[in-house]
Amino acid sequence: MSAEPADGALEHPTTETAMETRGLEPVPDAERTGRVRELVPTWVAANISVLLLTMGAGLVIFNELNIWQVLVVAVAAPVVSYGLVGLISIAGKRGGAPGMALSRAVFGQRGNLFPGALIWVARWGWETINAVSGAFAMLTVLDLLFGVRKNTALVVATLLLFVGCTFLVSGLGISALRACSTWSTYLFGAFSVLVLGYLVAETDWAAVLDKPAGSTAMMVAGIGTIAAGGISWVPSGPDFTRYLPRTASGRGIVGATVGGAAVVVVPMVLMGAVMAVGTPDLASAQDPVSFIGTLLPAWIAVPYLLIALVGMLLINSMSMYSAGFTAQTLGIKVPRAAAVSVNAVISLVFGFLLMVVATSFFGSFVSFLTLLAVAFSAWIGVFGVDMLRRTAYDGAALLDTTPGSAYWYRGGFAWQAMTAWGTALAVGLLFTEVDWFAGPLAGTWIGANGLGWAAGILTSGALYAVLPRPAQVSGPAPEPSPEPAPESEPAGSLAD
Repeated sequence: MSAEPADGALEHPTTETAMETRGLEPVPDAERTGRVRELVPTWVAANISVLLLTMGAGLVIFNELNIWQVLVVAVAAPVVSYGLVGLISIAGKRGGAPGMALSRAVFGQRGNLFPGALIWVARWGWETINAVSGAFAMLTVLDLLFGVRKNTALVVATLLLFVGCTFLVSGLGISALRACSTWSTYLFGAFSVLVLGYLVAETDWAAVLDKPAGSTAMMVAGIGTIAAGGISWVPSGPDFTRYLPRTASGRGIVGATVGGAAVVVVPMVLMGAVMAVGTPDLASAQDPVSFIGTLLPAWIAVPYLLIALVGMLLINSMSMYSAGFTAQTLGIKVPRAAAVSVNAVISLVFGFLLMVVATSFFGSFVSFLTLLAVAFSAWIGVFGVDMLRRTAYDGAALLDTTPGSAYWYRGGFAWQAMTAWGTALAVGLLFTEVDWFAGPLAGTWIGANGLGWAAGILTSGALYAVLPRPAQVSGPAPEPSPEPAPESEPAGSLAD
């Protein structure tokens, strides 16, 4: 039985244009003209945020790490988190569909609603954080250039402008995101080198290098905090690889993803740590952006903030782009661009509350990141193990939400995946502690080291691996690959 167009599919899918109209339906092989190297600017753009400076400062102020420990954290975090993003992204070139649509093959048509809803809600928080950061960047530029001070009316205006631009770019789709990502990568890279050069010349390096080392536990916790941002992109990874041909290199996908993220994360986190030596209140400031205006001369700070503003807009656009697909998988029967508007409105409301009401931005941000990583980790373990077993996806079954779908399983649920997911979610929360919540096992070694998210991934993956595989309803065979893969690897390998 065929799927209805209201499920996010098009009756007559169009080729990729300036305005992407494709919804959840798999991309035909003829339209898979993307290249693996295009993932590098995509994941560079996904990390162009001054929040990384604040997080680097937090490693020095709150975790009490020295510069060498911060370097280890800055390198390890993107390798761990974006390594997972890259591995899960391979499913995109296998199935040609968004990540949360492919997730239907794992959890069942109805079962997928549960992790999908949680991931969708989690995206509200991520988009709110980025909208607030973008609005603060605008306010800082206005202050530096014209001496305009923040007030409630200006907060609302900057939030509206930022979220409106985000909605426009994400609504246009993948082509607009690729073009913006490429240009922002070049501009932000050039100005980051300029900022780095200024810091090298002006920093009291004796004070930076003489700082004593912190504990190993705080290093591990720091890796988890920085990695949480990357982990939040894991379910979205296939969204940006579905236009790649089936023969695209899996190793290349992982390498481009990790490399694109690391080239931004490592220097930004280190720069934040260096800045924290001269500005110890940086990590505890309610406004995570205005410090740039006090640490850098205006001729560097203003263009740097404007370019970072574009980067934060792209981060939010990418998140809303994926959130539109997630909303469609939940049964919101509107085109992808219209589904994005729901998240835009939510960003406005929550962003206003965070900018006007919250007293500590960094505390709220870290708490959110911690819970975000736990929420996503349970899905990652189940989906990752399923990828080891599955070499292709049935495109028709992904869109067919009726009992005739091959992914209907039992009553619309794959109970094995649901059991593993629910158990892992509970386990992750048991080991998690934030400002306003502490699980009963948060004081153990796992909890003290901020590894609740890792416990979630391992629990869901291990449990799903030992449970019996769900039986599919008889359906059409998956679309065969047009040509053999260029690499000789075992069936189901995550590296294919």
